[in-house]
Formats: sequence, structure tokens, C-alpha cells
Amino acid sequence: MNRFVDIVTPDIRSRIMSGIRGKHTKPELLVRKAAHGLGLRYRLHRTDLPGTPDLVFVRKNTVVFVHGCYWHRHEKCKYCYIPKSNTDFWNKKFESNVARDRRVREELKQMGWRVMVIWECETRDFGGLQDKLRASLIA
Repeated sequence: MNRFVDIVTPDIRSRIMSGIRGKHTKPELLVRKAAHGLGLRYRLHRTDLPGTPDLVFVRKNTVVFVHGCYWHRHEKCKYCYIPKSNTDFWNKKFESNVARDRRVREELKQMGWRVMVIWECETRDFGGLQDKLRASLIA
């Protein structure tokens, strides 16, 4: 097992980790801006749907999740790495995140929703992001 000493105390690490937001993140705001610019209207964070999708396009019967590449394990992405310390904990955490994402997508599909995932790294190309939204929601 690969064990390194953390450079901050457990209390500080806990405070840092608790500051990571789940809603209204920069990638999510970029997706919202791109969708709105295309004339698409949506609802945010519907708690009555499994997984509380980031954007819900009711008229298009489509939900969108904006996933962070690190937390949701975007394959072959440079932002998807494994920390060097406490690897057992992180591997279990990432596995449970991926399993939950898969389960939520299946539940939504069974309910008749189309499910779209936009990765954090995809939001860095705003034109490409708009193209992806246009192709999935307008065409």
C-alpha cells in the first residue's frame, strides 16, 4: 500500500473537502449558459428525480448530469487520477460513485428519461459544448 504523510492535519483536510460544492459549480454554470444561449429552458436540481440531475429539460424529456472528471472517473481523461495517499479509501470512494451513477442512469431510463452526461473537461470548449447540446436537444 502506498502511504504518504498528508501535509495538513485531518481537521484541515476535512474542512477543505467539505468545501467542495455539488451544485452551481463552474462547469455546471457553463452548461447552463450554453443551454440558455441556445434558447433551451430547463429546471435545476429536481429532487423528485433519482440522482437530482443538474439540468432537467422537461419538454425534451432529457436530464443532464455535469460530472467532474475526478470524482466520477472520466476514463482516459487527464483530470481523472488517483491520489497517492490513502489509495484504498479513494478507490472505494470512486467505485461507489461510479456504481451510483450507473444505478441512477438506469433508474431514470426506466422512468422514460433520456440521460446525458457532460464531463467537466468538455465544458472547457464552449463552442463544442454548444454543439453537443444542440445535437442532443435541438436536432
